[in-house]
Parts: sequence; C-alpha cells; structure tokens
Amino acid sequence: MPTRIEYRTCPFCEATCGLELHLDGREITLVRGDRDDVFSHGFICPKGTAIRALEADPDRLRAPLVRRRSTDGDDHWEAVEWDEAFAVIEAGITPIIERHGRDAVAVYAGNPSVHGLAGLIYNRVLMQALGSTNLFSASSVDQVPKQVSAGLMFGTSLSIPLPDIDRTDYLLILGANPFASNGSLWTAPDLPGRLRALRARGGKFVVVDPRRTKTADEADEHLFIRPATDAHFLFGLVQVIVSENLVTLGDVSEHVAGVDEVVALARDFAPEIVSPICGIDADTIRRTARELAAAPRAAVYGRIGTCTQEFGTLASWLVDVLNVLTGNLDREGGVMFANPAAGSSNTGSATASGGGRGVRFGRRHSRVRGLPETYGEYPVACLAEEIETPGDARVRALITIAGNPAVSTPDSARLALALESLDFMVSIDIYKNETTRWADVILPAPSLLARGHYDLAFYQLSIRNIANYSPPLVELEPQEMHEWEIMLRLANIFAGQGAAADPYALDDFVVSGLVEKAVRRSGSNVEGRDPAELHAALAPRRGPERILDLMLRTGPYGDGFTGGEGLSLAMLETNPHGVDLGPLQPRIPEMLRTVSGKIELAPAPMVGDVERLRASLAGGTDPQAPPGIVLVGRRDLRSNNSWMHNLEVLVKGKERCTLHVHPHDAARLGLVDGAAARVSSRVGAVDAPVEVTDSVMPGVVSLPHGWGHGADGVDLTVAEKRPGVNSNVLTDGTPLDPLSGNAILNGIPVEVSAV
Repeated sequence: MPTRIEYRTCPFCEATCGLELHLDGREITLVRGDRDDVFSHGFICPKGTAIRALEADPDRLRAPLVRRRSTDGDDHWEAVEWDEAFAVIEAGITPIIERHGRDAVAVYAGNPSVHGLAGLIYNRVLMQALGSTNLFSASSVDQVPKQVSAGLMFGTSLSIPLPDIDRTDYLLILGANPFASNGSLWTAPDLPGRLRALRARGGKFVVVDPRRTKTADEADEHLFIRPATDAHFLFGLVQVIVSENLVTLGDVSEHVAGVDEVVALARDFAPEIVSPICGIDADTIRRTARELAAAPRAAVYGRIGTCTQEFGTLASWLVDVLNVLTGNLDREGGVMFANPAAGSSNTGSATASGGGRGVRFGRRHSRVRGLPETYGEYPVACLAEEIETPGDARVRALITIAGNPAVSTPDSARLALALESLDFMVSIDIYKNETTRWADVILPAPSLLARGHYDLAFYQLSIRNIANYSPPLVELEPQEMHEWEIMLRLANIFAGQGAAADPYALDDFVVSGLVEKAVRRSGSNVEGRDPAELHAALAPRRGPERILDLMLRTGPYGDGFTGGEGLSLAMLETNPHGVDLGPLQPRIPEMLRTVSGKIELAPAPMVGDVERLRASLAGGTDPQAPPGIVLVGRRDLRSNNSWMHNLEVLVKGKERCTLHVHPHDAARLGLVDGAAARVSSRVGAVDAPVEVTDSVMPGVVSLPHGWGHGADGVDLTVAEKRPGVNSNVLTDGTPLDPLSGNAILNGIPVEVSAV
C-alpha cells in the first residue's frame, strides 16, 4: 500500500481527540493532532502519539496463548490457532458450569473495554449468555458513586451533569486534575486550553485538592483539603447558601423535589463545624459559597478524588445539590446534559406519566459479605473473597476483559493469590500482564488500526454533541480475529452452543432483537415499521458497525431509515473529521427518568447516609496535634492505565512512581529526598523513593496508581525496567462506600518510615 494519511479518534482516554496518522503500509510513521477535527481542533496529549508505539510493541500479543499446566508446576505457554483456543476454553469452562452452576464463573471488565466499540456492545451479550450474577468491573474502583448519585437524582446511571466550561463564569473543581487527566466523566478535548480560556474571558476557577496539582497551579485559587472530607466541605457550602437565603432554582424550579429536606439536613454543617475537619477555614467556606451563588453562570465539578473515599456517593450527590440550589442546573454556562447521537437511556420518549423506571440497587447480594449489587455488578473489592471462600457457589473460573485487577483493585496482593487458585481462567487482552499470567487462555484483540471506533460511552458525557466514526484502516492479519467475534464465540460456549457454533448467527439474533425493540418503542422515529425492512437496510454490515448504524439512525439526530439528511453511519463515513451537532441545550424535563418525573434532590438513600456523615462531626480535629499520615493517589499526563507503562515513549524520563511527602513530615519522620521510605497499611507495605515537595499538604503522602510491575510470568519488557510500586497493595478491600460499594483509595491511614 502507498504512504497515506488517515484520521482516527484517539482511544486512550475520555477526551476523544482526533488523530492524523501517516501510514506506510501497516506502519505508522507519524502521529499528530487532526486540525480539522470538529471537536479537538488539532489538540492531542502525549498519550495520543503513543498509538505508534503500541502498534509496534513486540510484547503485544498477536495470536492466542494457551498455558499448558504441568503437575510439577513447570507450566509453559504455547501459541495456538483460534479453534484450538476455543476448544480448550469449552473443555475448561463447561464442566465447571455443569457441576457448580453459572455463578461459579465470574466476569471482570476493565477500563479499556469502555474505550472500544466492540467491548461496549458485546460485553453485555457475553454476560447474558453466561448468566452469572458474579459480575465485576473497574467502575467500583473509581466512578460508581457518581453513577449512583446521578441515577437517584435523575433516573439513569449516565445522566451526569457536565460543566458547560466554554460558557461558564465560575468553576469549582474538587478531586480532579484535568491538566493531567483531560477530564473524567467529562469529555472535553483540550481541557487545559478551555480552563485558560475561562480565565482569559474574566472568569474564575477554584481547585479543592489535598495536592497542589498542575490544575491547581493554573487556578485562580487552590484550597488544600484534608483527604476524604469533601462531603463535609460541600455541605458547609450548602449550609451557607441555605442560611443566607441564596437559594435560586432557576428554570428547573417546578421540576425539583426535596428542597425542604436538604435545607433541614444542612443545618448541622455550618462552616464553623466542618472547618476543623476539612482543614479549610470557615471564612473561606463562606466566601466560596457566596462567590458560587453570585456568579452569573457557575458550575461545580467533582471527580475521582471525591468518588474514591468513604463518603464518595454523598460527595458526588452534594456536587449536584449545589448546582441545583444555585440555579445552575440545565442552563448555559452551568451544568448540562449531553444528547448523544447514538441515543442513551435518557433519550427518546419518557413514559406517558412523565416519569421513568428510576434505578434500583441491592436486588441481590454477594455470597460471602452480603454486599449489594449496583447496576448489576458487585464491588470488585469482594472478588478475592468470592474466589477464596469455600462453598457451593464459590467462584472457580474467571473471565477478564481488557483489565488488570491484580494491579488496579483493592488489596491486590490478596487478589493475585486468589487468581492463582482458580480452576480455570480466560482473558481477552493484548498483554501477558500481572493478571493474565494466571489465565489458561489469553485471547488477544486485534490491532487498533483493524478495528472501527466510535465513542459510545464518552459522547454521553460530552460538552458538545458530537458524532465521529473511525473506520478500520487495515485488514486483519492472518492470525488475528475481530474482538466482537471473540466475544460471540465465547458467548456461544457459555450458552451451551459449543465452540463450533456460528458467531454470525448469534450476531443476527442480537441485531434482530434490537430492531424489534426500536420499532416497538413509543415515540421512536421507526415506531411501527417492518423489522425485516430495517434489518435488510443494515446489510451488508456486520458486527458493531451494524449495531452502531441502527443506533445512529434511530437516535435523536437519525435519518429514521428514510434516506433523508439525518445521521447514519454512511454519513459519518463521508465526514472523517466528525460531525458537530451543536452545543448542549436544556433538556429538563424530557431527560428525567426518575419514577416521579422530578429531580430528586433528597433521595432516601442519601438522606439516610447523612447520619453517618453527621456522626463523623463528633470527632473533630485538633489543629495543634501532629497529623496522622494518610495516602492519596495521583495521575500523570502520560499514564492512564497499567498497560501504558510498557510504552517507552510514555515512561521515559524522570522517575514518576515516587512517594510525595511534605517537607515538615519528611523532617519529622527522618525521610530524605531520593532515599527509600516504607509505607505500611493494615493490609500491606511497599518501599518507594521519596520526593519531598510542598505540593502535598502536611499529613498527606501520595503514590500514583497503576504501577507495580516485574512479577514472575509477566511479559512487559519496558514496564519491568521501570516497575514502580503498586499502591493497591496498601488499599484495604474491607471498608467501602456503603451507598455504592466503591473502593476507598484515598485517605487511607498509613505509617511511613525510612528504610
């Protein structure tokens, strides 16, 4: 093939930046930002350029691997053909299901699966075919508190209000570092540029964080806060707004229920009461509340730091309580809701009563600890115990999909031991990493260039309504298989159809069901149409592209299979830089899916959990006492997940897996910059090089997430040279946020000493 230029959306984080790829045959020779991309306008971060290194990585798996077990423990790996790999899986999984039931097989879906079209569509097919209740994902490590609060307030898990950053005058950020993360549950390319533009037009943004991050450095104001006290601080802001009669609901006033309950709850959280706990003085809390209420257009945004703590769901809820009480919900320059082109659970017609189904949790509970499910999943913090604990329903087999839970989940050393004890394990992954080294079969997804790409999830969280499809740029190599076909073949095995069953027949069955649902949905643009006609119109597409075409054509901007000017996949194929569908527009009440059809400002679970927060006020904090040490995480611009550490372009340079320690604590504890320190918690200990810095507040130390490489049996050549330490060795899997089951990764009590 001649040298050519192609365009593609970056699949590495939530920003969805456009890439311009220069290809010589299958080889990427140059990566730069797509200046004509309708959303990112040429912006990319260092992760985007790493697609070249990933495609060329010699450690990336390109054919299935089977682990041949030996009675003397001298196992070895063998590359096999696909049919043999699926035959091994059928022989290993089927007897477990027959003898012990479907719950004896668990599934864990990792973060990268959300960045792929096939994973988002076909994970559900695989899980439904398996029929197990033991479902886990990375969501309960970092984001489910926000999904729980959104579901209870607005009716669906992804009805998450998004700061309208390009039109706001005041932005309050808690527990987030967009200069490193490019936004999270907030899709916005070049957030650094957008934040600078906010200041340039006379606006203000304030960062609340126990670390002085790059974002905090660029802010108008940075407030140090004690880890895990965001809910206290936020309730202090609410109390000021309520007590000083600053409440204004704006255009959504007739759609809000529960204001009086929130007013009553806020009485106990006056700034003078919460100040000793959160470490922010009462006058600053009052001033911040008044600035927020007085700003012409304002938004409050909280992210991973507010989610990964003991009051994570309360903090997530209070963020949007403030947005409602200041009149900034569902208005330009406040926080708004996306209207994604491929549709979502809050698009289309609501019920005739004006309400919806709402959300329900706790429909079943985990076997060992009795933890409730959330959105169909159990907390990943209980996966190890479900494998270890004897009993009829013990997890004996595991399917992992694009994840590395042995590094990224709580009490990870314990989980690694549990994985070793499984009877059988299958992994869909491109690496033999700290998790997949325990698998019996590893099934590699194909090259990114051989897959189509569309950000189904992230366009539901986008600050503009955008549609951009990237077609496959190369054919599959002879030893590669489409990711969607891998999942359908596994689904056939789990459903009892056998490894040789036709995956295309299952795909036809899935599409037929989706078409039937579309024509039966009240208010759909294809309501009452002949399903056979629509099914035929989707041909000759196969796999995720066929389903994406259906979703686009029946979505809010779709052509409805009329051949008109509305969206279709064919239209996106002729627009390689994407289609801009415009800025966010007010969507209340049509997007509400609560049973009442109202914004539920005081959902019963939240109100009930406030008592736990109120009880924490009794302890207070003596500002004169030597601080106990607590651990928080941190992100880096060049690191999003553990697999990125095998790309030299992203890990070269200065050591980044260091322990940040405040100078006062370093002197008190006898720690020396560059020397090693031992960090110990209830469940484990690690040794890490010390980096003395005043970017963390006294009493706080920080380790980055996702490191800890170099284990036996791992084939990550670059990562093993810079292994770092795994902060999740220190994370206790026992305490969880009770409303969501989310792991507590921030504010972990630790002891620190010189090695």
